[in-house]
Amino acid sequence: MAGTTEGSGHGIAFGEAARVWAKVALLSFGGPAGQIAVMHRILVEEKRWIGEERFLHALNFCMLLPGPEAQQLATYIGWLLHRTKGGLLAGGLFVLPGLLSILALSWVYVLFGNLAAVAGLFFGLKAAVLAIVFQSVVRIGSRALRDAPQRLIAAAAFAGIFLLDAPFPLIVLLAAAAGFLGAARASRTVPSDLAPHAAPSIWSDARSAIGADLPAHAHPSRRWTVSISAVLLLAWLGPVLMILLLLGPDNVFGTIGLFFSRMAVISFGGAYAVLAYVAQAAVDTYHWLEPTEMLDGLGLAETTPGPLIMVTQFVGFLAAYRNPGALPPLLAGTLGAVLTTWVTFAPCFLWIFLGAPYVERLRRNRALAAALAGVTAAVVGVILNLALWFTIHFLFAQVQSRRFGPLVIDMPVPSTVDPLALILSAAALVAVFRFRVGMLAVLGACAAAGMILRLLF
Repeated sequence: MAGTTEGSGHGIAFGEAARVWAKVALLSFGGPAGQIAVMHRILVEEKRWIGEERFLHALNFCMLLPGPEAQQLATYIGWLLHRTKGGLLAGGLFVLPGLLSILALSWVYVLFGNLAAVAGLFFGLKAAVLAIVFQSVVRIGSRALRDAPQRLIAAAAFAGIFLLDAPFPLIVLLAAAAGFLGAARASRTVPSDLAPHAAPSIWSDARSAIGADLPAHAHPSRRWTVSISAVLLLAWLGPVLMILLLLGPDNVFGTIGLFFSRMAVISFGGAYAVLAYVAQAAVDTYHWLEPTEMLDGLGLAETTPGPLIMVTQFVGFLAAYRNPGALPPLLAGTLGAVLTTWVTFAPCFLWIFLGAPYVERLRRNRALAAALAGVTAAVVGVILNLALWFTIHFLFAQVQSRRFGPLVIDMPVPSTVDPLALILSAAALVAVFRFRVGMLAVLGACAAAGMILRLLF
């Protein structure tokens, strides 16, 4: 029964998993690309707890869901390893460092209006994450793009999102259709674990701790599905309903609960796809903050660990801080931040626990595997786009949209390049690709260098 039976005897202690998930959470800088890169590096390559095929299968499923795919991927893998408590641990820890960091910086923001004290540290960490992201693109791409059709899908996905600004759900659907239709012609679009005579790679499911077989607790159970859905729905919407009953819909906390609960359901395509909607509502409709403050919040979310959608916490903090009612403003802001984070991420656990057992069971379905192989290829193109987006906005202070016929492309302004960012990023790339320096060493060295450079210059 899902969520009630022990797993496949992988031997990974829950305490050890907690330490690893805490490490993943603390290193989850750089938006979705960086977070996926960190998880792949630690869970697949270093720990070998999960195989390449299963990692990509889980990622494909999470890319189809509303909400932050990296946090949902952590929840999915935590559930695979240690059932429901493992999913709650992994998903919860993934959010916790960002919640605490942005909350502390929000206090600094409203009290002092100056975040320079931590700018150097985050500056260095972003340079290191940039290198790790590109290393992830190379590694995942080299193993996920097994043939010419998959490489073509990846290139088309990158072009669609980078050049045409195509909707992310459309890219995923077209990639799945291409993979499904091309399965008959290219048998290698089916993951290698479906080919019984293929030699397993070092990162294959068969050689991972969890193994290639379906864990006992991952078998779908209607009773467990109904019970876990009821519990998570109550946990998600219960506090919102209580606030509405006690304070009314016009109270700032009721507005926060309703608005961000609605956002959590429609946030397909990652944080960037929904930020325009949040910014417009927060600035123009509710007047919670100014446009420049929205950019400040985005900067906080980009330079602290955790999903980029954590920018909503900053919005919720300022909304309640400026409309505290009878509460002290800082207390109201803190409660607004916590409420925003709760209604943003609670639905993510619902989507995973509701769908993962069924998706995991279908992992060996040839038709689904072929379709998801197309999604896998598209994911590589999407991650490459995120990596380039992160690079451009880190190295350059200004970006301009330029039209090339029917295409509108965001181009960096060369004169606004940050030489310190360029030097530190180049050093991190050389350390990772040329000298193969470990991730922790690169992060530590870049963090220290970033603080020193910002103090000197």
